[in-house]
Amino acid sequence: MPAGPRDLAGFPQNDGMDCELDDAPARLQRDVIWGWLSTDAYWGRWRSRADIDAQIDSSWRIVGAYRSDTGEQVGFARATSDGVGFAYLADVFVLDAHRGHSLGKRLMSLMIDDGPGRDFRWVLFTADAHGLYEQFGFAAPDHTAMVRPPAKPAIG
Repeated sequence: MPAGPRDLAGFPQNDGMDCELDDAPARLQRDVIWGWLSTDAYWGRWRSRADIDAQIDSSWRIVGAYRSDTGEQVGFARATSDGVGFAYLADVFVLDAHRGHSLGKRLMSLMIDDGPGRDFRWVLFTADAHGLYEQFGFAAPDHTAMVRPPAKPAIG
């Protein structure tokens, strides 16, 4: 069940705007999400709009970051899960104009530490922001982890 908006009033943004976090799926601005993932996400520019919508619709949890003054969505994270003990983190981003002031950290905190999956085993695949994810307990896998790569390599 969504927790509802989390007020981040007074949380500094590089544009001076306050933001709030919300895990309500109805509040997502899919055009913003599609716009960023289809142009800026090195990990998935190959996905179609229908793919992105299907992934959002089937997500176990989503978290969005929104400007308090305009309601504009400026960040996003989603997770898939079995709902019991395992979750996969995906598509985490903060729009460029809102980076550098810990908004990504707040997204991660609500998604992982303050959410229903706080005691889960979490995984993600990423080529960047390792320092951010390490703050939430992510580490390189040990010898017990195995990965099956996609049959068809991603484009982009």
